[in-house]
Amino acid sequence: MKKITLLTIIAFSAFSISAIAQKSTKKSAKKVLFVVTSNDKLGNTGEKTGFWSEEFAAPYYELLDQGVEITIASPLGGQPPIDPKSADPASATADTKRFDADKTLQEKLKHTHKLSTINQKDYDAVFYPGGHGPLWDLVEDKNSIALIESFYTHKKPVAFVCHAPAVLKNVKVKGEFLVKGKKVTGFTNAEEEAVGLTKVVPFLLEDALTKNGATFSKAANWQPYAVEDGLLITGQNPASSKLVAGKLLQQLK
Repeated sequence: MKKITLLTIIAFSAFSISAIAQKSTKKSAKKVLFVVTSNDKLGNTGEKTGFWSEEFAAPYYELLDQGVEITIASPLGGQPPIDPKSADPASATADTKRFDADKTLQEKLKHTHKLSTINQKDYDAVFYPGGHGPLWDLVEDKNSIALIESFYTHKKPVAFVCHAPAVLKNVKVKGEFLVKGKKVTGFTNAEEEAVGLTKVVPFLLEDALTKNGATFSKAANWQPYAVEDGLLITGQNPASSKLVAGKLLQQLK
């Protein structure tokens, strides 16, 4: 009888410790908001655009595999557009292949949260993947502008890659442009010229951030490059996605 009682107590104790550990792990999991574009029009060209799949996939899995909980939001909610050029097999990576085969994520993308319903209090950081899409909607989106300001003023990391740093264009903190006096990078004038869209985009990212007082630096075209200035993390191009995610992870830890 004593033996059975002792075993029962041991088993119950083990179960309790396990339950507490699971609860603690779940409670301590970091939460990151991904914000993607809802715009699928590449200016007046008649071509399609959206977010760049690699710039979404690489950071998504980098964070997810470290136990980070990710929520996806967009200005209109629902399925966001993916730039068709980013789905070209010639530019496929291990992350984009995983993305294409990830039915759970594909279903999640169909139901992105509407940006107007998001509160920074529910997250530890925010990340914006690029693609040309954000240049026409997120740059001017009042919810996005207010959200970035809120994350930043509440001492939470804000991260952007490729064209996504453009969404900082109209973000101000205490009346000053957030990027003023900050070290940043993003898709360069030379890279925009290389893809033949200098006359299509509404503005050149490099010029806009420099005009707002940022210290803009860059690597050679298409080379991985990321800059961290306090809570602000920016990456130059698709090849910089994992660098940005790595810096974001370090800040979350």
